[in-house]
Amino acid sequence: MITGAQLFTVRDFCQTLDDFSESLKKIADIGYKTVQISGTCEYEAEWLKNELKKNDLKCVLTHIASDKLINDAKKVCDDHDIFDCNRIGLGYLNFEPGQVTLDKFYDTFTPVVENLHKYGKYFMYHNHATEFIKQDGKPILQHMAEHFSPDKFGFTLDTYWIQFGGADPAQWIENFAGRVPVIHLKDFAYGASISVVGEGNLNFDRIFANAEKAGTEYMLVEQDNCHGENPFDCLKRSYEFLKSRGFE
Repeated sequence: MITGAQLFTVRDFCQTLDDFSESLKKIADIGYKTVQISGTCEYEAEWLKNELKKNDLKCVLTHIASDKLINDAKKVCDDHDIFDCNRIGLGYLNFEPGQVTLDKFYDTFTPVVENLHKYGKYFMYHNHATEFIKQDGKPILQHMAEHFSPDKFGFTLDTYWIQFGGADPAQWIENFAGRVPVIHLKDFAYGASISVVGEGNLNFDRIFANAEKAGTEYMLVEQDNCHGENPFDCLKRSYEFLKSRGFE
C-alpha cells in the first residue's frame, strides 16, 4: 500500500494557482508520492498534469463538486483522462433527519455513477459520521453498498469519521473488501479531536492489516483540523509514523 496526502488538509494554501503549485512541491518534499485533489482553487487539467509531473506525484482520487458530476460528467471524465486519474469522489452529504434522504441520493447519483462508469471512471463515496445512522436496522452506508454494484461504486472509508459514527474502522474496511482501493487515514484523539496519524488512539496496525487484505492500494492522510499547527508539519509527522510502520 502506498501513502499519500489529501490536499483538503492544506486547502488554505491552495486557493491560488501559485500557492497550489507550492503546496504540491512541499508535499512531494515530505516524501509523499500520491495525492488527492480536493478543496483547491479551480485549475485546468493540463496545468495539474504538468504540476504533478514536475513533482513526481500521482493523483489517485479527486473530490468534485456535485453540480459538475450531475451536469457535466463527460467533461469531468475527459479532464481526469488528461492527468491520469481514474477515481472520482463525492466528498460530503448530510444524512441527518431533514437533510438528504437515501431515496434522494439514489435518484440524484445513480445517473452519475452510471455515467462515470460509461466513461471509464470509478465513483468513490467518502463517508462522514451521518452514514452510520441506522435505517431499517442497518447503517446508511450498508444500504449504499447493497444498492450499488461494487464494480461501479467504491468507498473512501475515513478512519476518524467511522469511529466518530460509533463504528469500528478496521471492521468496515474488512466489510467492504474489494471496493476500498483508497482510504483516508486520520487519527481519533481524546475528546473526539482529529489528530496526526499515530498521535491519537486508533488501532492502526489492525487498520493496516485489514486494508491490505481488503485490496486497498492507497492510504491518504487527511487532517480536517490541525488545531493551529502548520498542516504541512502535521502531514510530515503522519508520513513519518507511516514510514515507521513500513509504508511510503
